[in-house]
Amino acid sequence: MQVGFIGLGKMGSRMAAKLVSGGHEVVVWNRTIEDSALIKQEYAEIEVAEDIENLVVSLESPRIIWIMVSHSAVEEVLTQVGKFVSPGDVIIDGGNSHFSDTQRRFEEFEKEGIHFMGIGTSGGILATGNGYPFMVGGSLEGYEIIKPILDTLSSPNGGHEYFGKGGAGHYVKMVHNGIEYGVMQSLGEGFDVLKNSDYKFDLLDIAKLWQKGTLVSGFMLDRLADALERGDTESLSGVIAASGEAKWTVEEAGREGVDVEIIEKSLEYRERSRNDPKIQSSFTAKMVAALRREFGGHEVKKS
Repeated sequence: MQVGFIGLGKMGSRMAAKLVSGGHEVVVWNRTIEDSALIKQEYAEIEVAEDIENLVVSLESPRIIWIMVSHSAVEEVLTQVGKFVSPGDVIIDGGNSHFSDTQRRFEEFEKEGIHFMGIGTSGGILATGNGYPFMVGGSLEGYEIIKPILDTLSSPNGGHEYFGKGGAGHYVKMVHNGIEYGVMQSLGEGFDVLKNSDYKFDLLDIAKLWQKGTLVSGFMLDRLADALERGDTESLSGVIAASGEAKWTVEEAGREGVDVEIIEKSLEYRERSRNDPKIQSSFTAKMVAALRREFGGHEVKKS
């Protein structure tokens, strides 16, 4: 299929490359020209558009435009894209937008006959090889159109599922990321307890054993083992960034009257890590920061 791809960050550049490798025709545009030049250098088949207008008009109808930018930039990009699309075209927001914004955008584009979709994208930087898991919401007709694209991106071990109209996909991704905070916090705290034990455990040995079918085995424990194998966790700063989805989960839970104490406490811990030297120097915080680097390629600082 033919895809216009806007946004070549850590996730977007890898997704565009996977699509080209899967036989799709890809036209890209990125605000930073150097990123477009880099991907063109590695994948000659990729076409680089001069601007958003050039990207949209170069596509055959029905056009498929996948946006992979930060949630703060989505509105600006959609305003530009909206000037050049036509009824029947498909627009995908694959970032971490708030579900209510996605709901509004879906309703606005639907009036124009445009298939708008909010797709929660997980798997981090490793999903290029593993396959992306996609939480799909928005236009059902749009979903049927782009299934070949999702099949390529989700291979070999990912997947995609349609959850409903409007902001449904981003709602599911929001809760996913809230849960993620709690899982990371628990792993960090547990290994901090192990580290400070009188038994002087080898933490990597424990992590590797726990990978072998224990109840806490899985993707995040695998990343913890990767971080320990690097051997630099102690030297990292324990200032932990928070991208917003856990906060949205807590707010939505409050609206629903649902208790999310673990997610809320893990979010508070991250917020406190910005200014609390005790947290910043803790192995727990350093471990959570290391986990973010391992699965998401997020920047870490040395203490």
